[in-house]
Amino acid sequence: MSIHFHDLISDKNILSALQTEGYDTPTPIQAQAIPAALADNDIMASAQTGSGKTAAFLLPTLQRLTRRSEKPGKGPRALVLTPTRELAAQVEKNAQAYAKNMKWFRTVSIVGGSSFGYQIRALSKPVDLVVATPGRLMDLMNSGKIDFDRLEVLVLDEADRMLDMGFIDDIETIVDATPEDRQTLLFSATWDGAVGKLARKLTKNPEVIEIERVDDQGKIEEQLLYCDDKRHKNRLLDHILRDANIDQVVIFTSTKAMTEVLADELYEKGFAANCLHGDMPQGWRNRTLTDLRKGRCKILVATDVAARGIDVPTITHVINYDLPKQAEDYVHRIGRTGRAGRTGLAVTFAEVGEHVKVHKIERYIDRKLPELTVEGMEPTRKRSNGAKPKGGKGHWGGKGGFDKDKKPYAKKEGFKSAHHKEGGKGKSEGSGSGKGRSFESKGKSFDSKGKKPYSGARKTPRA
Repeated sequence: MSIHFHDLISDKNILSALQTEGYDTPTPIQAQAIPAALADNDIMASAQTGSGKTAAFLLPTLQRLTRRSEKPGKGPRALVLTPTRELAAQVEKNAQAYAKNMKWFRTVSIVGGSSFGYQIRALSKPVDLVVATPGRLMDLMNSGKIDFDRLEVLVLDEADRMLDMGFIDDIETIVDATPEDRQTLLFSATWDGAVGKLARKLTKNPEVIEIERVDDQGKIEEQLLYCDDKRHKNRLLDHILRDANIDQVVIFTSTKAMTEVLADELYEKGFAANCLHGDMPQGWRNRTLTDLRKGRCKILVATDVAARGIDVPTITHVINYDLPKQAEDYVHRIGRTGRAGRTGLAVTFAEVGEHVKVHKIERYIDRKLPELTVEGMEPTRKRSNGAKPKGGKGHWGGKGGFDKDKKPYAKKEGFKSAHHKEGGKGKSEGSGSGKGRSFESKGKSFDSKGKKPYSGARKTPRA
């Protein structure tokens, strides 16, 4: 017997909004967390990205807020803390969608990079839900512009990520300012180490909910390409970006400076590329994401700030230009593609000396990353552990290999990568006539000299 939202939520306004949004059957995290939260229990929930956890804490919170507050004041009745501005914006957007029939409902987003004055004015009126990043919320608390006398529910979304970003002191200060009789809902990818200690400190007899990780490998194809150095990596990147099957792509780098450098290089090559990182003013970040959603930006070069809170179904590819610092960030990164039931491709670059980092990722996701090569651009350096690079296992663009005549083939019909032959000066030459690279997709051939790369000027100012 399947469970439906009307079995969990009783408020007609919320149910009507869910029906409008196309919600019918709750996900496993929603089916377990919503009843526990409605029973006023504290929760420690572990679930992966894309599991529906935002609705799992928003829906019971909204139903609770349908009751009148017994405490006077203007402060929020519910507070959601998130690690990034983008995730805060996504949570607020979802809350407004679920509560669109609750005409009295007011929500305020408190994040850095936005107008301080506007946020103060918004808090001067009674507010039901505040979605905030810890840093800006601390600024408002220190200036005496927000109080938590009415607070009933505290939510920490992606608590592990907030600790990784160094927010533990801010979180403890914020929690100390909230009433002791609040309900606390914590969501995290893991409860190991410091995040587990913090969770046990903040909650009272919590109900622990652990949702088994669902393997998304079926809809997100993963590929690992080893490279010798940055120049080799850039040649591989250029090869991939000129593939006809790419709609939109997110390229992840490890530093803010590298996002700008790489975005500039791609823009100069004619790609509609832009960057996104934490030091950009919020207005610029919003415009960049708007351009991405509307298709004006084809390539987004970003730090891990973009690994959470971005939901653009037309992102067909994710490229890990740099390996993530934390193995769990790999899952968040590749989750930017394969959205809304679509398929996607996640390509990871690793320099020959980074095999240990690759193994950490493989241990975390509990599977091996398929290692492929591009003909003519195979790695030449030995791994630092003495192992030779593995060649001939396949080529980029499909789970293919080489036949006995050394001709690459792809198992995916109509999806064939370019074949490169390097000249003496390291320049690529096309196969066959030598006039350029040939690409084949869905029965159509593209010539690199005749095919224009992504066109369009950068729409968003750069930080």
